[in-house]
Amino acid sequence: MNKKVYWNRLLIIAVPIMLSNIISQLQMLIDRIFLGQADDRYLSVLSNATAPMWTTMSFCFSIVAGASILISQSVGAGDKKHMEEYAGSMIKYNNIIPVVLFLFWLFLPEPVLRLMGVSDSLMPFCLDYIRYYAPVFLITGLGGALSVIMQTSNYTKPLVVYGILRAGLNIFLDYVLIYGKFGFPAMGIKGAAIGTTIAEYLGGIYFVYACLSSKKMTTRPSKEGVLQSKFSSYFVSAKLGVNTALEDFAWNIGNLVLIRILNAIDEKAAGIYSIIFSVEVLAVVVVGAIGSGTMTLTSEAYGKKDVKQYKGVTLCAYSVCVAVAVVMVIISIVCPKPIIALFTKDIDTINGSAIYLLLIGINLFGKSANMIIGNAIRGSGDTKWMLYTQLLGTVGVVSIAAFLVFGCKMGITGVFLAVIFDEIIRAVINLTRYLHIVKKWGDV
Repeated sequence: MNKKVYWNRLLIIAVPIMLSNIISQLQMLIDRIFLGQADDRYLSVLSNATAPMWTTMSFCFSIVAGASILISQSVGAGDKKHMEEYAGSMIKYNNIIPVVLFLFWLFLPEPVLRLMGVSDSLMPFCLDYIRYYAPVFLITGLGGALSVIMQTSNYTKPLVVYGILRAGLNIFLDYVLIYGKFGFPAMGIKGAAIGTTIAEYLGGIYFVYACLSSKKMTTRPSKEGVLQSKFSSYFVSAKLGVNTALEDFAWNIGNLVLIRILNAIDEKAAGIYSIIFSVEVLAVVVVGAIGSGTMTLTSEAYGKKDVKQYKGVTLCAYSVCVAVAVVMVIISIVCPKPIIALFTKDIDTINGSAIYLLLIGINLFGKSANMIIGNAIRGSGDTKWMLYTQLLGTVGVVSIAAFLVFGCKMGITGVFLAVIFDEIIRAVINLTRYLHIVKKWGDV
């Protein structure tokens, strides 16, 4: 009966997040298809432009993890006062960092791209994309805060409507602006950035309305709670969440260095990586949604001192992720070339990239373990551990990739093998920590 309850609660939280993320990733896949069919260079442009931006944007989304943990623990403990304070301060103060990042990417993108080794021929396209996409930063703070309210309220259904609305608008606008339809000029990569930005803002309007109007947002603070909330409360939650934000930052820095290594191979290498990464992300968003539910429910379990729920939720979550990884491997074996052909017309790229889909499918077993177990560890209130293992992993994956690419002359294959080694090693380390938490809890 307990397992059934864990399944139900986990899926209630995770499925809407999952559907919203899948819709979003399908939209991004279609964008890449549009861009790849318009010009093969645009795939490398997109990879080089979005990777550094997402490195900083993910920091904005991840820093609210501390508030999510504290709010969920307060729910588990029945502490409404602290729940209101943490939620109110998060909404009030979570916009400071995104505004700074908006200004940075609007005025200083070129030095970052130079460090990444972006070629002169791709640089103008990358700069166009970044500057037209930068305004999205201005709504990430509020969006991240409201997402936490939904998640900790165990009511995430509005995310599905939001995902459909935003993705539909994005696909339509990208089609119009990339190719120049309905009287608009063909704007290429610039049109993709403009279309995405407009869609994000229009979708954001609905998202705010859904959060403010629904009566099911049980952790939504009152107006007075927001106005009277203190920065010190936000600082406490941000101090806890900054470890998760730095963890994501470290992962993204590692990814940036990998792209830098790929750029050193040839101009197409980053584009191939972008294609494989785009397909993998469809599976990762499913795992990520399950991970979000895992953190919420393990945080509640920790708040009410329920070790059975803590263990049961983690086990149920990982079993779902194993099934996702198996499906990914099967697809990678059965039909890799038709999938890659959606993104490019280049026959050599289609034939040479099929093996990378299989490698990334295998990698999903280790990645899933890190995402689920990592969120369970965070649910206990320990956000430092995952930061430490990610820092170790970032150094490791970059070092291994550099050795395999430049020392062993393995090319792109070396990068994918390095990623697999990194996930497996960290999965073993993180599992050891998780079992220690459970044992220590059981002894108490």
